[in-house]
Parts: sequence; structure tokens; C-alpha cells
Amino acid sequence: MSLSPLPLSPDSRRRALATMATTELDVLVVGGGVVGAGVALDAVTRGLTVGLVEARDYASGTSSRSSKLVHGGLRYLKQLNFALVFEALRERSLILDTLAPHLARPVEFLYPLERRVLDRAWVGAGVGVYDVLGAGRGVPSHHRHLSRKRTLEAFPGAKRGAVHGGVSFYEGQLDDARHTMTLARTAASHGALCANSARVTGFLRDGDRVVGAHILDVETGTEIDVRAKRTVNAAGAWTGEIQEMLGDRLDFRVRASKGVHIVVPRDRIDSRVGIITETEKSLLFVIPCPWSDEHWVIGTTDTGWDFDLAHPAASQADIDYILDQTNALLQTPLTRDDIVGVYAGLRPLLAGDTDNTASLSREHAVASPVKGLVIVAGGKYTTYRVMAKDAVDEAVRGTDVEASRTDRLLLLGADNYRELWAARARLAAETGLDVATVEHLLGRYGSAITELIAMINADPSLAEPIPSGARYLRAEARYAASHEGACHLDDVLTRRTHIAIETPDRGIRAASAVAELVAPVLGWDETTVEREVERYRARVEAELAAQYQPDDRSADAARLGAPDARAAVVAAQVG
Repeated sequence: MSLSPLPLSPDSRRRALATMATTELDVLVVGGGVVGAGVALDAVTRGLTVGLVEARDYASGTSSRSSKLVHGGLRYLKQLNFALVFEALRERSLILDTLAPHLARPVEFLYPLERRVLDRAWVGAGVGVYDVLGAGRGVPSHHRHLSRKRTLEAFPGAKRGAVHGGVSFYEGQLDDARHTMTLARTAASHGALCANSARVTGFLRDGDRVVGAHILDVETGTEIDVRAKRTVNAAGAWTGEIQEMLGDRLDFRVRASKGVHIVVPRDRIDSRVGIITETEKSLLFVIPCPWSDEHWVIGTTDTGWDFDLAHPAASQADIDYILDQTNALLQTPLTRDDIVGVYAGLRPLLAGDTDNTASLSREHAVASPVKGLVIVAGGKYTTYRVMAKDAVDEAVRGTDVEASRTDRLLLLGADNYRELWAARARLAAETGLDVATVEHLLGRYGSAITELIAMINADPSLAEPIPSGARYLRAEARYAASHEGACHLDDVLTRRTHIAIETPDRGIRAASAVAELVAPVLGWDETTVEREVERYRARVEAELAAQYQPDDRSADAARLGAPDARAAVVAAQVG
């Protein structure tokens, strides 16, 4: 289905909040991560009137800090959770083949064998089951056993004597932050009212029923009441905090598990494939960066986190752990000097009786503890669409609302993407851009590339690269503010682009140029530009300081030394 893209602009955000304040919605969705955006898209395409509010930025929590994979989950095979693996592999196929081929693609992985017989037996058996469950689902569905010689041809940088062979298989990867934002923009294009920087501060009650929420517009300090027949709490790691506003007890708990990743230049590891192996505490992925051929993303950790949810911090212990586990496989070890980016995210896990987050459930739960309110929690990124469907099914239970149709609903940019990719040389000739730049834009925007080309035609200077901004064009920064809902400098540098984790200075040198580019769209004066740049600089300094702290407590304290842009805006409004 071809869809006319609606920009997530400052004006559309203001209109969405104004309309929500005067309209009773069928569904109000709380949380702009992948599940919340998925709920909004599912509900609006069933013919419901929908509002989506996010306290910070789309994907600013867990959904921009994943391993950048869409995968079945090899670890769940060890738990004999075949149903979850099969469900995830089915969703992997939908994302790669149908829903978002412009944002997701197959990637080959190698599982190095460190024990000649035992590893080959159990890894081969596990991946064999994986093949059977995922047959025909998005990626080549046959694994290959490799000799030591073939393994070293694929992974020349392997440590001699440590790797004795390998098993090759495929997974899927995607740009998670762009995918989540695109879900929200697709929902808006279908008629959903979407607003980031819109924080829920309480719920509206009519007797024992939830009938909406109090919303604070973080950018202006304005408060509104949004009335809705049904409210869906899809706040991920914040599920408990949102639920505490009601004072009602849930039948399940959500516990935050911290996952840390590092980013290093591609030439630091000599391999033509991704690497996956099992450590004592988690799986370790060495992943070709999904939006650039110049970096590896390496992770992850899996440890409980009991501190600030908005800004989880990577500690020195986290980084040392990832380096140690990676270096066990490398002939030429990585050092901290090789790292150009670090990010930490929180997985919202359904809590059990154990303190070990690695053993907690990745399955999801849907509950309606109070009339008018549905809570969806747990799960994994790959199965967001199933979680969203289940939440909306619960919200409309007993009504004649039609069934979900998101299994065949293309996200913005997917329509005609493959035809444009095939014609990329011609597109380059027509626009004056080089083929590599066209490929870069198609891999980030799909068929929405036409909107950026229109901007460049109107202002040719936007075709120039952002100074010290990796491969990104000036048009991409402007577009982030005018079409993709970015409200602050951090939104652009961290999520609309990935300059914050792709450049050794963490985006500091690009910050001023990007702020100047978005200023006309966001209505910033010179003072605001300077303030945004300084806040971003302080954020980077705080994150770097945290990464030299020995443990979570001290890392959290160091990270909180920097002001949050949205919290600062609220404070200024109140003051």
C-alpha cells in the first residue's frame, strides 16, 4: 500500500497535542519505543482514533540501544523455548522481506569453535534446529560447518590456536532507532496523533476506570488532559513507574537489565563476517554496523540495573568485560583507544525469583489490571509487532474492531525501495550525488529519499557533508528536525544519525554545525543554539567520565552530572 508520508514536524507535534486535548481518543498509547509505536500503528490501521505520547524522544530508551539485530535468539534454544524462537524467526522474515527492507538486511555470522568436538556438536545441533525453525524466513536457511582453514579465510583476525573451526549462519540486522521512529511516522501518516516530549504525569479516573492521562508538554510547560476510552502503557523499563501513578498492583514485575555495546572502526578487526560466541554471562556479538560499512558494534553485557532509567551508564567494568571477551578471539587485541562509541540500554524483562537477569524471561505479558488500562511489557525487539497486536487485541476485547493488519503493512520508505535500489546509478546521475551517497540515503530513508532530494534541489548546500559528521549530509540534519520529530541536538546526533557513536570525539566537533542546521526549523535563536551545544558537550563529558568508573553506582553518579535537555526545558518553564 502506497502512503503519503506525513512529516513529524514541530507544527504536526503542536497540532497533535492540541487535538488530543479536545478529542476523546479510542486509544492513548504511553511510550514511544518500538512497542508503543507499534501499538499506535496497529490501532490506527484498525480504524481507531489514536494518540501516542513519549516523555523524551522516539526510541530514546531501550529501542535505540539494542544489538541492532532482528533474530530468533540462539540462547533461547538452550532454554528449549522453541515457540519464542519460531515466533521471532517469523517476525524476522516479515521485517527483512516485507515491512522494512530499507532498514533491515541479512548478515552472515560465524560461530568460532574453541573446542574441536564439543563445540561443533552442540553449536551445529543448535543452529540446525534454528535452520529448521527459520526455513524460508528472511535469510539463507542453511548453516555451514567450516574447517579451520575456511574459518580463518572468513575471519583472518582470529587468534591462532584459539579457533579450530566454525559454523556459519545468517541473522538479520537493522538500524533500531530509525526503525522505531519510522514506525511512529508511519502511524502518524495513517492518522495517529504523535507527540514526543510529552510526559504522562498522572491518570484520569472515572470511578474505578482509567479514562485518559494528564500530559505535560515538556517543550512549553503546558499541561493538558487527554481523554481516551482505552489507555495502553507500553513504557518498557518505565512500566513500573507509570503503574505507580495508579497505585494498583500488577501481577508481574518488570526488571531492568543493562546491556552495553562498544563501537570500533572496521579495520580494527579483520573479518568479512560477523562473529557470535557464548560467554559465561551472555552472548557476545561482533556485528558489522547496519548503517555503515566502517564500524563494528560489539556487545553485550547482561546485568541488573537499579539506578537512573533514563540514562543508564556504562562503567569501566562493562567495557573491560567486552574487551576481554572479544580479545579472547583476536590475534591483535582491541584496546580502549580503539573505541569510538559506547552505549548502554535497558532490557525490560519480566521478573522472576532470580537475581540473574540473563535467566529472566524474554517473553512478553499483556494485562489489564484496571478497567480502561492495558499494560504490555517484556519481550524483545524482534517481536515488537506481536506485542503490539496482543496489546491492541486486549484493549478492544469485546468490540467489533477489525483484526490487526500490520503483518502486511509496509513502513514508510519500503514502497518501491527495491526498484530505487536497482536504479541507484541512474538516480545518482540525475541528482548529481555519487552512487555511494545514494546507497547511504536509500539504506536510511528508502523511497523517502525523494524528500531529501527535493530539499537539496531547493538548497544545494544541503548536499554537502556535515563537518566532522561521518558520512551524513547537511540535508539529513535538517530533515531530522523538519520530518522526523527531532526536538533537541541530542536527538539528531544520537538517534536520527549516529554521529555520537561513530566519531572519536563523540560528535562534539559536529555539534555546532548541526545545531545551526536545525535552528531555523525548531525556532532556535543564537542563545538556544549555544545552550544546546553546551548541554550536548556536557552529556558527552559525563558519559566519558562514567566509563572510567569502577562500578554501576559511581558510573550512574558521574552520568547524572550532566543536565538532561528536556529536564532543563521544564525547569526553565517552571522557573
